[in-house]
Amino acid sequence: MNDKSEFETNAAAFVDAFLKVKAEIGKVIVGQSRLVEDVLTALLSGGHVLLEGVPGIGKTLLVHTLADTLHCQFSRIQFTPDLMPSDIIGTRIVVEDEDGKKHFNFQKGPVFSQVLLADEINRATPKTQSALLEAMQEKSVTVSGDTMKLGPPFFVIATQNPLEMEGTYPLPEAQLDRFMFKLNVEAPSLDELVEVARRTTKREMPKASVALSEQEVLALMNVVRDVPIAGHLEVYAAGLIKATHPGYETATDLVNKYVKYGSSPRGLQAIILGAKVRALLDRRFNVAEEDLRAVATPALRHRLLLNFEGEAEEIPTDKIISEVLESAKAVAA
Repeated sequence: MNDKSEFETNAAAFVDAFLKVKAEIGKVIVGQSRLVEDVLTALLSGGHVLLEGVPGIGKTLLVHTLADTLHCQFSRIQFTPDLMPSDIIGTRIVVEDEDGKKHFNFQKGPVFSQVLLADEINRATPKTQSALLEAMQEKSVTVSGDTMKLGPPFFVIATQNPLEMEGTYPLPEAQLDRFMFKLNVEAPSLDELVEVARRTTKREMPKASVALSEQEVLALMNVVRDVPIAGHLEVYAAGLIKATHPGYETATDLVNKYVKYGSSPRGLQAIILGAKVRALLDRRFNVAEEDLRAVATPALRHRLLLNFEGEAEEIPTDKIISEVLESAKAVAA
């Protein structure tokens, strides 16, 4: 890691850049302050984000606005039931050269970008949804045995409608696990609705300006990794993960009754990286317990697989995570 003075300089630059991007997004997006912070937290940690909410509350607009603030290549995929994996990754086509000889040429799909919006991802079939798996985890795409790297930074921001809505398919568990955060997008308040009307019914629509370059984004991602975390807090975070597994000694009543499988190790990585960003935003140079607790819910809510009873009774995973956090707090006290 850099020496202390250099790290403190980089940390201060991180906060300035973060707030600059947030302010630009705020020119377009009304309210949703914590949502915007969580999206930026995931992206600057190198993670992907899943946004869930009913149609028409600004999920897609948020991603478009974020892309406007980053000087990175942006592409969008509108997921539909007839979308095929080749529509995402690309396909080999037959082309003819100047000499009249025919050969195969790979035509890249929209996944070859840096900020990828997977809009209404749960309207496509699981086969098509899984086309993003390798790209999200390995930052590469393999076609006919050839592996092609995706240029850094590479972020996937997916939107989805609640599963009870007609014409949606649940995401495979393996793909859900690739998202660092799952964020719920809430409907705007009355005052926010009025402000939305004021901004969007005029001749000129508000627009965000570029706030960060590609290289600046990569540099900020490195600053996050440099934030130290004490060993006992790593143990605390790992304990939160273990407590989501039924049958474990610290598992809560709700976990034992309603959870089939607990969080994977990716949940631990998401909590620690997210906590590092929260520490930076609070202008501290090391992770505290409250940072870990602040990001536990968005990091874990999509990583708990409920059993039949939990599904039948529609138990919210947020409620289970809240109990786990309260139990861990009591133990620590």
